[in-house]
Amino acid sequence: MPIKFGTDGWRDIIAQDFTYANVAKVASAHAAYLLAQGGSEVVVGHDTRFQGEGFAAVAADTLAAAGLKVHLAQGFIPTPAASFAVRALGAAGGVMITASHNPPAYSGYKLKGPYGGSATPEIVADVEAALVSQGDGGGAVSNLPAHPAEIVPLDIRARYYAALDGLLDLSSLRAYRGRVFHDAMGGAGAGWIAGYLTHAGLGAEYGAIRGEPTPMFYGVNPEPVSQNLELTMQLMRAETGQSFTIVTDGDADRVGVVTAGGHVFNSHQIFAVLLRHLYQKGLRGRVVKTVSGSGIIDRLCAVLGLELLETPVGFKYITDAFLEGETDPALVVLMGGEESGGLASRGHIPERDGVFNGLLLLEAVAVSGKSLPDLFSEIEALTGFRHFYGRNDLQLTAGQQPDTLSAQVGTLSELAGHQVLGVNRKDGVKLLLSGDAFAMFRFSGTEPVVRVYVEAQSAGEQEEILAAATAIVTG
Repeated sequence: MPIKFGTDGWRDIIAQDFTYANVAKVASAHAAYLLAQGGSEVVVGHDTRFQGEGFAAVAADTLAAAGLKVHLAQGFIPTPAASFAVRALGAAGGVMITASHNPPAYSGYKLKGPYGGSATPEIVADVEAALVSQGDGGGAVSNLPAHPAEIVPLDIRARYYAALDGLLDLSSLRAYRGRVFHDAMGGAGAGWIAGYLTHAGLGAEYGAIRGEPTPMFYGVNPEPVSQNLELTMQLMRAETGQSFTIVTDGDADRVGVVTAGGHVFNSHQIFAVLLRHLYQKGLRGRVVKTVSGSGIIDRLCAVLGLELLETPVGFKYITDAFLEGETDPALVVLMGGEESGGLASRGHIPERDGVFNGLLLLEAVAVSGKSLPDLFSEIEALTGFRHFYGRNDLQLTAGQQPDTLSAQVGTLSELAGHQVLGVNRKDGVKLLLSGDAFAMFRFSGTEPVVRVYVEAQSAGEQEEILAAATAIVTG
């Protein structure tokens, strides 16, 4: 099968299509692109997936053979640490061998831009074009230098931790004596939060959950959503007060949370709490959210007087906004986030970072002396908005066409007793409903799946709207 790129690179099934030979082909194309840009150095890292170290070595050898100096991570590292390394070292780009939150059978070649974040669509398209142009002869770069460039070991942890020192309130964190846990899900975040607590001399009591790296991710997909967090929820049921668990996905760029009592604190709640916390720290700038995000972010921005930019789904759009802000101070971004738990904030890299965001949540608790649910309840009171959110991922039948279904949904005048007040077509079809509710239908570009998102002002309304929206798809 041909190698097909997605939004930030290439993912495929290990041994079936994700092979040493194909990794060499993609690395060859990547090298051609970097050299054409005048690049001379590149960062290579990998997560905890099967043969990650081997695939990273193949990529490093290929990139070095093309004449690029390669900074090769020694052992697994989080994706945000690799992105940080690209920026800190002034490299032309980077690659992470990871499939992020995908099932254990997958791996991937995730491209990083020189700014220290996910590759823009233009970078991805250029590397893919280089791959196509090299044809079946891939894996060898034309016009090779007489001698390969060097491969040097990369240990970025100390510099990454030092950068976080400059972003966090260390005095408040060092005084805090509460309990915090980290569920690494067997992924690349394993040991990185514990390591930071030790590095910074923090006083929190720490516990690890699924903290040993494993390519099987303890039998679940390494995505911090409720169906994969039953073990963590069970372990947290006995906890009380301000205790919570930071959850990071397979490559530790996404963050999730389970609070005391065993309750999932979703990505929208995390976004809202961190946004208000950053504001209270005195930081300002634009706020960027994807169209599937909660309306509470809109209300909070209005209350705080912050400009809000809404984008289609995909962190690449948030990265674009951050990069605009780096060239124009009037467009600087305070925070950007997506429904899947990817969040970035001002002062750090323009990249999702589950490790940093977890520590920033700990800072919010330490500074306020309040639990995360209490902090979110304050935001609900401040905005006059209640947050009840649900999502269903539904398989389309053979006869269902996305265009036909989109047209049908777009003509609805009511749904589950709620009037349709407007239609947002920024990404899929989002019905703006009476009673501060919405129902959104978004179609996958790679598989026959429609994702249905619903938010309402009560649990009962949310369930009714989600059921009605689901019935439109399933019949």
